[in-house]
This record gives sequence, C-alpha cells and structure tokens, in this order.
Amino acid sequence: MNGTLWLAWRQQRLLILAGLLLVAGCAVWVVLERADLMAAVGGYDLSSCKGWNGACRSSTEVAVFEHTPGIRVLGTASVLLPAVIGMFGGAPLIGRELERGTVKVALTQGVGARSWFAARFGLAALCAAVVSAAVAALLAWWWAPISNMQNGVYWHDPYILNGSGPAAVACSLFALSAGTAIGLLVRRTLPAMGLTAVAVLGTTAFLTLFRRDFVSPTDRVTPGTTPKQLIGSAWSAGYRYLTPDGVQHPLENCTFSGEELRACMAEHGYVGRVHKVYPSSDFWTFQALDTVVYLGLAAALVALTAVLLHRRRHLV
Repeated sequence: MNGTLWLAWRQQRLLILAGLLLVAGCAVWVVLERADLMAAVGGYDLSSCKGWNGACRSSTEVAVFEHTPGIRVLGTASVLLPAVIGMFGGAPLIGRELERGTVKVALTQGVGARSWFAARFGLAALCAAVVSAAVAALLAWWWAPISNMQNGVYWHDPYILNGSGPAAVACSLFALSAGTAIGLLVRRTLPAMGLTAVAVLGTTAFLTLFRRDFVSPTDRVTPGTTPKQLIGSAWSAGYRYLTPDGVQHPLENCTFSGEELRACMAEHGYVGRVHKVYPSSDFWTFQALDTVVYLGLAAALVALTAVLLHRRRHLV
C-alpha cells in the first residue's frame, strides 16, 4: 500500500469500519427474518399468490403482512444510504481538508493533487460500492420469496426499484461524487453536507417521479366491453378507449359500467379499451435507465473535480 493510499486509509478507516459494521448488522437481521419467513411459507406453491389478483392461504398472507413492514424499512434505508454516503463520505473528502488547511501539508510531500485525490476517492468509492451492493442484495434476497404478492411490496415500489439492483450502487457512487465536488467548491464541511443531501435526494426524487416519462408502457387491448386482462404484477399506467383508426381517447369520456358503458362506447365509436401497463420485466429497463443516469452524473462530477484540482487554485 503506497503512501497516498495508506494516508487515505488512515483518514477514512473509521467511516469504512462503520459501513462494514452496518452491513454486518443488516445481514444478521435479514438472515433471521428470512428464516422466519421461509418457515411460514416453505413447502407451499407461491405462484398462485403473485399479482394483485393472487390468492394465498391464510398463513402465507399473514407472513406477507408481517414481513412487509421490515422489507419497507430496509428498502427505505437502502434508498437513503446514498445520501448518507455523500454527506459523510463525499462532502468531507476534500472539503474538510480545505477547511482545516491540512491539504497543503499533504501536497508538500511530493504528491500531485490528482494522485492524492485518486487515492482518497478510489478507496471511498470502493467502500461505497461494497456497502450499497451488500444492502441492496440483502433487500432483494429477503423480498424475493414474497415478491409482487397481493398487499405486499411490488417491483415498482420505490423501496425495491430504488433500493435494490445496480441502480442502488450507481446512486451511491453518484452521491459520493456529488459530495466530493460540492465539498471542493464550498470548502466548508457542514454546508457541503447539507447541499449534498439536497442534491442526492432531489435527483432520486426526480427519477422516481418522472422515470415513466422515459419508458413507453405496453398496451393491453380488449375488444369492446370484454373483460380486461388481469393486471397481475404489472404497473398500471391508466386506461384509454380505442377507435377504429387506432387513436386512443381519455377514459373520462366513458366512466360508466355495464350497459351504460356499452352505450357510451357505441355513442363515441369506441371499439376497445386499452390498459397501459409496465410488465414486471420492465424492472430491468428502469434499472438500466437509473444506472446510466447516475453513472453519467458521477463521471461528470469526478471529471469536474479532477479539472479543478489540476488548476490547484481551489487548494489555496
């Protein structure tokens, strides 16, 4: 381990050890909870329970009900983890050194600014990736046996879509990059931590609210007033009515049911209904979208930090 990496370890070891302790505690909790879950649902075919139209035996429904709050708690922790990493790992990474003036000591030991930054950021990024990947994997493992079950947690819930998969790891790397860049620019640790939290949580909220605008849903067309296809584990994006020319019209035009619906559809010339949904396979589409956005932002922020450090005026 060379000098710059050794110094980075010495300065970050408490935070790294705290992260590993957090993962160990989560692992023990999830292992115990999942064992209890499997004891309740083991030996039963859970395929009939999947989706909003599923039907389970009472003991399985109880198990789903009892474990859903815990899964949501861990999912919420996984969603908030990047902001914590950005605040406590990214913002002080350079900002604290600038605030205290200790950066000048480090850079007078024959170490270039970018080499110093690479060692510090590289170690922090490795730790952030390991911790976030472990928490995301524990969440997915606990949730898997009762995934997408009626009254449970679905793949499109933010607890799962934001808290598991590669997007969770990418978000942590983005948060670390954002905190580092903000710390360099602000040069004060506490304000940088606050701005980092706002930036990370704001970006996550934006993707959560608008991600469906970037992915086209699947149309499930039902002729006339024939019963529509069961939604299953899909994510509903609303209904439309269809005319013979293929144009879709708002649902508000006919809000009736039964014979009134049939008469209303005939009056408007509607020949079918369209249910717009995102099937469960779109989980990976949304994951890919979020991952690309987070990694792109992280790369841009790291490049910005490297350029500013190269100019060195931000270090004096």
